Amino acid sequence: MARNVIRDEKVREERKQLIMDSVLQLIVRKGVGSLNISEIAKEAKLSVGNIYNFFKSKDEILDEILRKGQEEYRVFVTKVAEREDITPIEKLHFICSSWLSLKNNWAFTMMIQSIRMNETVREELKTVITRRFTQNLQPIEKIMKEGQEQEIIINENPLELAYYFVSLIQGLTLQQIPSNSVPVKMNADGIIHLFMKK
Repeated sequence: MARNVIRDEKVREERKQLIMDSVLQLIVRKGVGSLNISEIAKEAKLSVGNIYNFFKSKDEILDEILRKGQEEYRVFVTKVAEREDITPIEKLHFICSSWLSLKNNWAFTMMIQSIRMNETVREELKTVITRRFTQNLQPIEKIMKEGQEQEIIINENPLELAYYFVSLIQGLTLQQIPSNSVPVKMNADGIIHLFMKK
């Protein structure tokens, strides 16, 4: 019996992920404003009722995608920031190259920006996204401070440097749209060099 419960939970999580992936694809193609449960069901190849078995509303799906993505990113950058076996430059390089190498980060980045700019999205959701983004700068800020203490990172406000670093990576991520990618190689070394003392 326990085996069926485990299998059922796995199927449930796979369906939830399918729905969230479908929402990301719809946002990329059509934007946040035109998003509705019928379109999501069609994209996921599920019935509208099936969507409601997993989520109460479109906003709940958006909330879950963003919470999950921003939480996973926070855990990742925190672990990198806490590593003692690599230098601050290596930490920044690892974060940058890891982020740029993920094929679908452009879609997640586009979703965040679309939601923050869209008038039809609840202000509460915009506020939560911005708060999480700001909190997620703290591990990068820590790396910048560590680099400044070792005199290898430029002497500017470390929180601002963290903001510039993340914003630069996100901006470059948006250039990786598969069907219309800018044909310029993104080099993590070149990005990190912008933050290094000469």
